[in-house]
Amino acid sequence: MDRNDLNGQVTLVTGGVRGVGAGISRAFLAAGATVVTCARRPADELVEAAGRQAEFRPCDVRDPEQVATLIDGIVADHGRLDILVNNAGGAPFALAAEASPNFHAKIVELNLLAPLLVAQTANAVMQRQETGGAIVNISSVSGSRPSPGTAAYGAAKAGIDSLTGSLAVEWAPKVRVNSVVVGLVRTEQAHLHYGDEAGIEAVAATVPLGRMAFPEDVGHSAVFLASSRASYVSGSTLTVHGGGERPAFLAAADTESPART
Repeated sequence: MDRNDLNGQVTLVTGGVRGVGAGISRAFLAAGATVVTCARRPADELVEAAGRQAEFRPCDVRDPEQVATLIDGIVADHGRLDILVNNAGGAPFALAAEASPNFHAKIVELNLLAPLLVAQTANAVMQRQETGGAIVNISSVSGSRPSPGTAAYGAAKAGIDSLTGSLAVEWAPKVRVNSVVVGLVRTEQAHLHYGDEAGIEAVAATVPLGRMAFPEDVGHSAVFLASSRASYVSGSTLTVHGGGERPAFLAAADTESPART
């Protein structure tokens, strides 16, 4: 993809300072975009790529007033908002039977209602622009397969995929809306989920492509969906999971070549 494919495009990446979000921010910087990141707390260092830095602005994406202030500030400083990447989200491990109703509500708020709020606020700006805009929602394979220990998160991500299709219809033709469905990703916090290096490598070996995604893999996919190369793509989900998960029955079967059904 050309370095200047998104040259001059003002891009907001929520949660864009760490992990997958930082990889997304770096990919947009490398594609020539002006990148603004937001999170409740700044990272130790600004995100950099291709000799350029992303801006940082504090924002709790669950708070309507803070979101309005964030987007109004971007438009005041840059004159427009061309691309939104709804990346902020996540969930700690908690069994559904033991987590409180308040815990579940907060997980759904962060992973479903907050992206809707930010998208709604960004769309109001994009609809007024001659060139419209593009929104990319970062989803998860947890939305389409069992997500034990993060059940509310998985349900919220299923909601994101549904929301993507609905918004793509409502906000067309000015604004395109798509989602990236993400599988296992190796970030700086991978050890918290998978253990030591041996554990990380063992989990990576279960992926057909033989490794977890890097944050930039997700970023490159988001850049594509936001770019003119995807100008006729809207309401779609792009799955980025390295081929998915090997079916459990293959490991349990007592033959090397079990019949496929």
